[in-house]
Amino acid sequence: MFEPLALIFDCDGTIAHTMPLHWRAWNETVQRHGLFFSEDRFYALGGVPARHILKILFAEQDRPDLDPLTVAKEKEGVYLQLLHEVTPVQPVLDLARRYRGILPMAIATGGSRPSIPTVLKHLGILDWFEAVVTSEDVILQKPSPDIFLEAARRLGVAADRCRAFEDTDLGMQAIYAAGMDAVDVRLMPDYPGRR
Repeated sequence: MFEPLALIFDCDGTIAHTMPLHWRAWNETVQRHGLFFSEDRFYALGGVPARHILKILFAEQDRPDLDPLTVAKEKEGVYLQLLHEVTPVQPVLDLARRYRGILPMAIATGGSRPSIPTVLKHLGILDWFEAVVTSEDVILQKPSPDIFLEAARRLGVAADRCRAFEDTDLGMQAIYAAGMDAVDVRLMPDYPGRR
């Protein structure tokens, strides 16, 4: 049986139940700019940074007048106003609590600063993690393995000795590409769902 030397968690939808709040922020922002972005597509692109999603939407909908970074910051501002509503994904949080102080743990997320540390502080768990790696810390995003590999590097543990937790197909691909043991939290008992 595989015994990991470190645990790495995605944040949004994995350890924090934030995806419905992100969707509300996305919906408000894209409507303000006359863009179309379906809820199903939003969930399919879970783990992809907002600025990358916006580049795709702008290209598809012929909106060269909009700047991806500016609109991403706007969306993040709407989301930050909803942070008081964030709750934990309890079965994942319970698992992390069991290993706190036993195994080194990190966050590897397509989310950005300052929202990810703010979410972890809100949940009272920021100090559980020796490393927090966000989309700004790597060039290639999920499904590339880079964010998980960077988290393992910061923990000082070989990737193939890490167990990583995710809630998206793109994130699972990134974990497999990193050579890590993968846990799809959507299959855990009592997972609250994404919506």
